[in-house]
Amino acid sequence: MKTEFLTLLTQIRHLFGWLPGLLSSILMLCVAGLVAEMFSRFITKLIVRIPGQKRGAFVRSFTMAMQRPVRIMLVIVFVGTALPVSGLPYDIMQATTHALVVLFVLMLGYAAVVATRILSDAYLKRINGKDDKDDILLRTHMTQVRVLRRTSDLLIGLLTIGAALMTFEPVRQYGLSLFASAGAASLVVGLAARPLLTNLFAGMQIAMTQPIRMEDLIIINGDWAWVEEITSTYVVLRVWDWRRHIVPISYFLENTFQNWTHNSAALIGVVFLHLDFNAPMDRIRERLREIVHSAPLWDGKEFAVQVADCNAQVMTVRVIASARSAMQSWDLRCEIREQIIAFLRDECPEALPRERLSHVASTSGLDVMTDPATLSPPVRRPPPGAYLGPRNGAGGGGMGHSDGGQGHG
Repeated sequence: MKTEFLTLLTQIRHLFGWLPGLLSSILMLCVAGLVAEMFSRFITKLIVRIPGQKRGAFVRSFTMAMQRPVRIMLVIVFVGTALPVSGLPYDIMQATTHALVVLFVLMLGYAAVVATRILSDAYLKRINGKDDKDDILLRTHMTQVRVLRRTSDLLIGLLTIGAALMTFEPVRQYGLSLFASAGAASLVVGLAARPLLTNLFAGMQIAMTQPIRMEDLIIINGDWAWVEEITSTYVVLRVWDWRRHIVPISYFLENTFQNWTHNSAALIGVVFLHLDFNAPMDRIRERLREIVHSAPLWDGKEFAVQVADCNAQVMTVRVIASARSAMQSWDLRCEIREQIIAFLRDECPEALPRERLSHVASTSGLDVMTDPATLSPPVRRPPPGAYLGPRNGAGGGGMGHSDGGQGHG
């Protein structure tokens, strides 16, 4: 068929023999490109109209997306095939052939990128369409597909550019000498590529080991942030106030951070209440139980009320309640605070924290500045002189010799 095609092109070139030689050759190449365009359109329409396929929608979308790069590659192949019979001067034909080879390599890389994106998008669409009961599994697949897609895009781009450059003889000779030697040039190239390779391998490692996933909630630099995007070299984190953190992807392999949704999106929220010692804990506990059990944000799993700490002024009551996600946990805690504060204010004001002061009346006959009843006990200090250490028979105290009763504690 190739022979018949070349014969047809030769006859077409002879039809334009009355034109200058260069112009007739260009017209013949244009005819070859037009034939390739028509052939590509015919094949595309044929594939799109094939009925009765189980995956017909995917085949049609894949065909339409690959239509442009495949059409350009067909034109390049047809024009390259027609070059030997075009009658162009040798130098022009060689330069045109080289340009077509470079363009074909670039379009081949572009077609590979388009194909990987179509396949990855189809897979993501399929898993998103399933019943989302296991959100962790869904986010795991999304992370792996997106990271590997970005990595493959980068690798395909590098290989495509490298293959296109290697068609030039000087570049090919320099590249071979560079990789064959271990000189300073190789060292410089290796050092320059180190950050890129570090992040590239870090992205592949994250895709496999999954320290972070898409839409994970992590704590970084004191901010709540969701993993919005994972590329081959960096990660985009979305903060609750719509700010964005751009973090190198290697950071998540070299530093510690908090991931609140690594195994599950559910979280236990904590609310602390500082109450007076007169607070009726039974009533407060019962009211908190009513608040949490009636809250739609509570997932029905964890709830407890405990006195967790106390000091000289107040006691600290800790309330824990679980929720399905971090944002629901935050809203649930806010709701608990609002309702329990209103309850304490309206029905248990004695539970609100207060400061206690002792007032001594001036008519009591006590001198508040000198009377021992209003002063703290005096501090007993050791006698002057160098400390000689504990003495035997001191009654358990190293300074029991100064006051008779002090050694008895």
